[in-house]
Amino acid sequence: MKTTYREAMRAAIRESLQRDDRVFLMGEDVGSYGGCFAVSLGLLEEFGPERIRDTPLSESGFVGAGIGAALSGLRPIVEIMTVNFSLLALDQIVNNAASLLHMSGGQFNVPIVIRMTTGAGRQLAAQHSHSLEGWYAHIPGLRILTPATLADARGMLWTALQDPDPVLIFEHGSLYPVGGEIADDAGAVDIDKAAIRRSGADVTLITYGGTLPMVLDAADQLAGEGIDAEVIDLRTLRPLDDETIITSVCRTHRAVVVDEGWRSGGISAELSARISEQAFYDLDAPVGRVCSAEVPIPFARDLELAALPSIERVIAAAHEAVGHG
Repeated sequence: MKTTYREAMRAAIRESLQRDDRVFLMGEDVGSYGGCFAVSLGLLEEFGPERIRDTPLSESGFVGAGIGAALSGLRPIVEIMTVNFSLLALDQIVNNAASLLHMSGGQFNVPIVIRMTTGAGRQLAAQHSHSLEGWYAHIPGLRILTPATLADARGMLWTALQDPDPVLIFEHGSLYPVGGEIADDAGAVDIDKAAIRRSGADVTLITYGGTLPMVLDAADQLAGEGIDAEVIDLRTLRPLDDETIITSVCRTHRAVVVDEGWRSGGISAELSARISEQAFYDLDAPVGRVCSAEVPIPFARDLELAALPSIERVIAAAHEAVGHG
């Protein structure tokens, strides 16, 4: 059937509400407004205000309420408008949700799912456009999901709700209007494994989320230049699927990581380190990285595009890795 990323997310929420009476959605404008990105449009009319709950503009307050609900046996889906605003709930997410199982000696799980939009490319300036999911991937006690495809947008939520511990889902804002076909019976998906979206033999391109379509386009262009690129969609940033990554790199002997986050201290640095630790003698070139410029994301379109990873930069990094640069 035809759908969009936005509609697939909405279908996932609807299915979860139908399947489990403990599930409810809460966040800013998720009710009568239909969600800041229209993901929850129509759900209030379908399920009522007890299960589609508008909250005050207080991220710390409503994330804390979601943690309390999870501790009480419910299965909350908490929506935060953008990853930037999640910083206002950092104490709740990191000091409480991620830590309570450990601090209680294994007595208290926190089965909460927190959804938020991430990424740039929409001229929303620095306070609405950063990619901070790599920060959260640093935190033990959290699972970090980054659905990049329609099937994952449709299927990751229900799987996440079965996890007894906190799960954060990062939805890239540029993907919401993307359309395509998914199976009529599309449902829950595996959230433990990375996916090889394109097989190749010359270089492994590793990415996730909103940069996946661009990396696939770059791989197609590279094919026309005689470079056979394999594309890995990480899907989950914590825990990382080392097996899929290392197996691919050992086969291609070259790797380029594409990450919309910043280069310094980011997920690209972690991936580079793991590849060097586990596949050093299989590498024929240093691990390449294509990341955002180390600046707050600009508002002006030309500057924003200049700051972000591009097809041209991915192609150049692949050429360098295979010795064509």
